[in-house]
Amino acid sequence: MLNKKKNIQELLEEWQRSKEMQDRVEYVHTIPAKQADLVKLPSNLHPSLKKALEKRGIDQLYAHQRQAFDYAMKNESFTAVTPTASGKSLCYHLPVLQSIMEDRTARALYLFPTKALAQDQKSDLNKLIEDSEEEILSYTYDGDTAPGIRQKVRKAGHIVMTNPDMLHSGILPHHTKWVSLFENLQYIVIDELHTYKGVFGSHVAHVLRRLLRICHFYGSHPTFICTSATIKNPRELAENLTNTDHKLIAKNGAPAGKKTFLFYNPPIIHPTFGVRRSAILEVRDLARELYNARIQTIIFAKSRVRVEMLVTYMKSLTVKKIHDESIRGYRGGYLPSERRAIEKGLRDGTIQCVVSTNALELGVDIGQLQACIMTGYPGNIASAWQQAGRAGRRQDDALIIYVAQSTALDQYIIKNPSYLFESSPEEARIYPENILILMDHLKCAAFELPFQEGEKYAEFEIDDFLDYLCEEGILVKSSDKWHWMSDSFPAHDISLRSASQENVVIIDQTISAHTKVIGEMDRYSAMTLLHEEAIYLHQGIQYQVEKLDWEEKKAYVTEVDVDYFTDANLAVELKVISEDKERTIGHLQVGFGDIMTLATATIFKKIRFGTHDNIGSGPIHLPPEELHTSSTWLSFDQPETSKEDDLTNAMTGVAYAMNSFIPLFLQSDISDVHVVPQVKATHIGKPAFFVYDRYPGGIGLSERVFDLWEELIEHVYSHVASCPCTNGCPSCIGAQDLEGEGKKQVLSFLQMITHAEMDD
Repeated sequence: MLNKKKNIQELLEEWQRSKEMQDRVEYVHTIPAKQADLVKLPSNLHPSLKKALEKRGIDQLYAHQRQAFDYAMKNESFTAVTPTASGKSLCYHLPVLQSIMEDRTARALYLFPTKALAQDQKSDLNKLIEDSEEEILSYTYDGDTAPGIRQKVRKAGHIVMTNPDMLHSGILPHHTKWVSLFENLQYIVIDELHTYKGVFGSHVAHVLRRLLRICHFYGSHPTFICTSATIKNPRELAENLTNTDHKLIAKNGAPAGKKTFLFYNPPIIHPTFGVRRSAILEVRDLARELYNARIQTIIFAKSRVRVEMLVTYMKSLTVKKIHDESIRGYRGGYLPSERRAIEKGLRDGTIQCVVSTNALELGVDIGQLQACIMTGYPGNIASAWQQAGRAGRRQDDALIIYVAQSTALDQYIIKNPSYLFESSPEEARIYPENILILMDHLKCAAFELPFQEGEKYAEFEIDDFLDYLCEEGILVKSSDKWHWMSDSFPAHDISLRSASQENVVIIDQTISAHTKVIGEMDRYSAMTLLHEEAIYLHQGIQYQVEKLDWEEKKAYVTEVDVDYFTDANLAVELKVISEDKERTIGHLQVGFGDIMTLATATIFKKIRFGTHDNIGSGPIHLPPEELHTSSTWLSFDQPETSKEDDLTNAMTGVAYAMNSFIPLFLQSDISDVHVVPQVKATHIGKPAFFVYDRYPGGIGLSERVFDLWEELIEHVYSHVASCPCTNGCPSCIGAQDLEGEGKKQVLSFLQMITHAEMDD
């Protein structure tokens, strides 16, 4: 028998009558519906385009779409920043198609961060072209493009849609095959601009510099059109990324439905230690209510493991139904065909609940979802708004439930909801000056076109770098030019997305005669998720890793049925290589420089489903992964009265809280930096806290912490002191100290540090 379908308002009224929900919902926030800001179609809009829009029932544009058209027609690069489902794609489709209809030699290059987005936008664009009844050729060009079509794309494609990885390794090194594109390139469209941050963004900044260098060689000077979700510094990011001046379009003219936000805090189950019920189990229960009310829902979880745990829990609702596909997971590592099928199921309504990592934050068209549940704070404000924007995309009412975890950052957000609603979103930062990234792309650029003596590479003076590459035997200088030496081309060996160049392939060998690849994973994650005896979860099915071939990058798994999942520990060793800056805060010393870390997976735990009890453990035997990066550190003399064990406990608690709050200060993602306490730092023999960038060579984040230590320490002290727990809990210092001294030790330690500051 089908459950009675309810709308969001009916469900909210039901929850308002529930004592349990009243106790757990700490804050309700409603954003009212908003009317559209409409303007006339441009008078010079091509008649065929006007006809295509009329077929869609469009006789006016949103204000931001018209502004975009006007800038593009004047060849002014711009960045349009509007929310999810606000019609951003017309900001670039209209001027691009207009220009091609006016001049058939004109070309455009569309860049999307993923292949999925490129495929999604291609179907939307092709429908617009079809409705215009004009012959304009648009193609996607990626690893899946058939060899027979590739030549046609290169010679005749008016619009080529690709991703940065393919541009980097499949187009730029072979630019001589793309002469008609580069000679006539009028527009470069960069969608989802906000995704180009950190290491990935820094790499893409260089790919775009190489692209412009080749365009200028062929005599074209393209206009950039960028679109983005809300971030703090869209124009700055666009200008850093493209090395071009941009106009900013920030006023959204699209309508929006009413959004209701519930801030939901799981109940405390152990008052003494401040332990709350697992957010995963609370999300499971809330999602079941939405599923039973037949409200189409997206659940966001912060890791692959959590996605698969929730899918496993949710599938118990359909266990008696044959071939029921109404509950699915979605994350990186699934094969493209599986992801396309899930996107289609969301659009046509056959999938009622999807559990996803942030992979579905981006603008892939997944139709009309009514509700969104966030399992914990996504790590930054921009992501929170992206996830919330996935519900109510068609101007209908939407429900967004934020379920807090026990962590210090989550508990801070739920007690201070104004942080989410009143703070501006984070900056998206890139660091093209990263020397490792710069040198990688100089090699690629030299392969593509020789460098002339005195030539600048975008904003960089590079003669000295090119001389160094000559000394290394990578380039050769003849007359006044540097040339590439090797037969192979360098882009093949340079990954834009991670420090690790290779992924581990996951092979299902349950039926020995029919082994098949079911997914893939980056090396760093594989250390803790694909070690031997790990339980790997995929669409709610459990697999045990029988063998991890680290040299060949293959994990062999077989299907199992067990009542636990696994979680692994990562130990980090850290050494200072050089100190570039220093200052003092009273009795404290602050430094900044280069460090090396060695990360080693040590042991794994078996954790029972449902109760989350630890039911066993085992060792992991894998080589350590090395990372050279930048770090700031704060060191001090060991207090004479302090025992080493007490100091270790206090520093561990402080590091936990620091790690939680650094994203608030840097307005960065929680995974971008890491805090490591050392009771005796090897380079100075004193206790120290290290804050380092989790990217090779660093991306400038820890350098900003160098100037923020005072504020960070004060914030940590006030948060721990005001936490209502007795002895320390996951909401403040992370640990549940059975001796009852943890919180006291942390506060005493912080008083000692703040006292040192006051002496300054």
